[in-house]
Amino acid sequence: MKAFFAKKNLFLRVAVGFVIGVLLGFVLPGFSIATKVVGDIYLNLIKLMIIPIVVCAVFCGIANIRDGALLRRIGVRTVALYVVMFVVSSAVSLAIAYVIRPGFGTVFENAPVYEGSITTPTVASFLTTIVPTNIIKAAADGSTLPVILFTIVFAVAIVSVGEKGRPVLDFMNSLSEAMFKILGYFMELSPLGVMSLMAFSVAQYGAGIFGALAKYIGCCWLCCVAVFFLVMALPACLYAKVPLGKYLRACGKIALVTLSTTSSAATLPTTINVSVEDLGAPEGISKFTLPLGCTINMCGGACSFCCLAVFVSDFYGIGLSFGTIVFLVFIATLINMAAPGIPGGGVVLGASFLSILGLPIDLMGPISGFYRLLDMAFTTINVEGDVAANLMIARSVGEYDGPAAA
Repeated sequence: MKAFFAKKNLFLRVAVGFVIGVLLGFVLPGFSIATKVVGDIYLNLIKLMIIPIVVCAVFCGIANIRDGALLRRIGVRTVALYVVMFVVSSAVSLAIAYVIRPGFGTVFENAPVYEGSITTPTVASFLTTIVPTNIIKAAADGSTLPVILFTIVFAVAIVSVGEKGRPVLDFMNSLSEAMFKILGYFMELSPLGVMSLMAFSVAQYGAGIFGALAKYIGCCWLCCVAVFFLVMALPACLYAKVPLGKYLRACGKIALVTLSTTSSAATLPTTINVSVEDLGAPEGISKFTLPLGCTINMCGGACSFCCLAVFVSDFYGIGLSFGTIVFLVFIATLINMAAPGIPGGGVVLGASFLSILGLPIDLMGPISGFYRLLDMAFTTINVEGDVAANLMIARSVGEYDGPAAA
């Protein structure tokens, strides 16, 4: 029983809550609908932490990069490559999601209806929105984009003032630890929240919810497989001159860790060791690009957010314009840099992402019950993307000629 309540086994408790919620939805539908308030409180707690987590994660991710010489040499091209990989991964994921349409084709007892409106910004309105007149008011209103922009500028300013900014950096690092600890407390309530939301979903929509979720999970995994071969394996083989078999064997070793831990940070020692020892990547560059990749290179996040946007919009019968799709890719690129490295952290980012787009976040409850299955795929693709990017960066600066020459 002690092992069941261990922090690392949160996903097991969530799974139990999910099953109990399903049973309640079928056996006691009236009770399940009446007690949705428990799930609503859980979602409110998640939304409560969005702004603090985004501020702390983005600030610390930027301000803690202290190696100026190495940063000037390869930093810009590393960040640029990570962004390009994310955008291409988003394009691949959107193409697959729009072919599969995981939110369509399911029969519900009560068809879900959303009466809100999604965000379709013009260039002028977008620029006006991200530059507020009052950053405190923007944060209080839950406007994530202005907060992210201000945090980026603030972090760069703290780095630029050198030692004078050290007290602020130390404070923000401490604040980050505290905020993630609070989020960890709230995530411990996930079993209750998921139980309540799943009970309501089954009572409200019937068994059709399972067909929709199954299609969504399958779509996410297919997107991750496609992104791995098209965005990572193919460039690594053609540009970095790594034999496909050798690359797949190296990635297989890393996948064993990511699938079991669902943590990019916990996999980092293995990622560096495999990159240097198995693939012959230069150690100096690897120790810069791979830790940086843990923070900002989230190709799995591209699969996650794009599939989530298509799934939720289709589920509620909401059409996404081309402008909104471009906007969601941009938002996903920014917000993935703040990905928290805790169990279920992607649930928080998913809720934040949907809120920015103006889409309902209610489905994040049922998705939480399956999130371990999704996180295994997303984390694996995140880390495999770091490996491919590391090889390409090393090749671009003349430090890598393939594993045979290393």
